[in-house]
Amino acid sequence: MNAFNKLFEIASRMDQVGVTLTRIGLVVVLVWIGGLKVYKYEDEGIVPFVANSPAMSFFYHQPAGEYKQHMNKEGELVPANREWHEKNGTYVFAYGLGSVIVLYGVLIALHPVFPRVSAAGSFLVFVMSLTTLSFLVTTPETWVPSLGSAEHGFPLLSGAGRLVVKDAIMMGAAVVTMADSAKKYLRSRAASLQVAAEQSLVTA
Repeated sequence: MNAFNKLFEIASRMDQVGVTLTRIGLVVVLVWIGGLKVYKYEDEGIVPFVANSPAMSFFYHQPAGEYKQHMNKEGELVPANREWHEKNGTYVFAYGLGSVIVLYGVLIALHPVFPRVSAAGSFLVFVMSLTTLSFLVTTPETWVPSLGSAEHGFPLLSGAGRLVVKDAIMMGAAVVTMADSAKKYLRSRAASLQVAAEQSLVTA
């Protein structure tokens, strides 16, 4: 029993390790996923989310719902579909989005040097994840479609839905890293004010 309790004591002291791993995980995921936006298959994959979002659909140029006839499978190349996506603005939008996502990852990675900037980056990721979760409401493709089976609709998540719902973890991780970076910034600021106060007393 003592050995068992010892394991719990060790676990109870690993909160900072957990925060560090969470921050590293966020940076890796953001930079990796954002970087993938330079590839057309990734850009085409996010079309249903963007096209059905009331807040984002204006980025695309083609009529709403038309994308369903022009979706390439991952690894598939249909030139006519690529041409449609070019006209739709699919790739241009994705390049911009990818750049923003990579930027968020870089901001969070600056925690050791610029914790205030890192906290801001984490907040932006929280907002981004909240927006992503809204796709569960706006995107029909996040639920298993009715194609003959009795297993369809809410709460049966499709592959796209399972991808989106994971952002609930991303959102929580962003709050954890934001709080940690904010604490570090406040400690640093308090220390600087203390030093300035002591210097003013010396020169007075």
